[in-house]
Amino acid sequence: MSLSGQGIGYTGEDVLEDYISRHISPESRLLESLYRETNLAMLNPRMVSGHIQGRAIKMLVSMIRPSNVLEVGTFTGYATLCIAEALSPYGRVHTVEIDDEKEDFIRKWIDSSPYSDRIILHIGDALEVVPSLGEQFDMAFIDGEKREYPEYWDKLFPYIKKGGFIIVDNTLWDGHVADSRFNDEQTEAIRRFNDMVASDRRVEVAIIPIRDGLSVIRKNEN
Repeated sequence: MSLSGQGIGYTGEDVLEDYISRHISPESRLLESLYRETNLAMLNPRMVSGHIQGRAIKMLVSMIRPSNVLEVGTFTGYATLCIAEALSPYGRVHTVEIDDEKEDFIRKWIDSSPYSDRIILHIGDALEVVPSLGEQFDMAFIDGEKREYPEYWDKLFPYIKKGGFIIVDNTLWDGHVADSRFNDEQTEAIRRFNDMVASDRRVEVAIIPIRDGLSVIRKNEN
């Protein structure tokens, strides 16, 4: 999925990404190093948020100004650090990663961050971890297991405060959601999630066509 949407005559997505990267706020050296090491050490490194999406996430957090954030799917912690960077000194992000083999890698980068005191890492299934926290969140960033997106919506929605925001990654899934040729389990789950959100009168939603799509969802006040 193009950063700019389909049907626009750019010379190439790589050229456009390079242009955007040179015209937005720079990422920190820590984030640059984390991105590089993720690509060297991890399978499926394209799952990392990266510079363009990372600055977008930071901007959204700065605009929303949450004090308590939930992140589902830490991966290597790039987006986590971007969220923490935008929080006030009293803000916290609870990030949940299901793969315990990533814990040491994640903690190394959290500990290296000047915002480490704003980050609380949980290892486990978010569907089990979140109810056990006894917390309400002003904002959530969902980037976990795509097959579970519909279940995240059903089970985690009550933990978002009224007027709060839910940012969901990969909701365009490289354009596959709009292409009937793709009927794999992940694509079907994301389609079902998008349909659920679009028909849910408790929220309003916009989709930003950056990378694989970011859905920005606001829970109504009443």
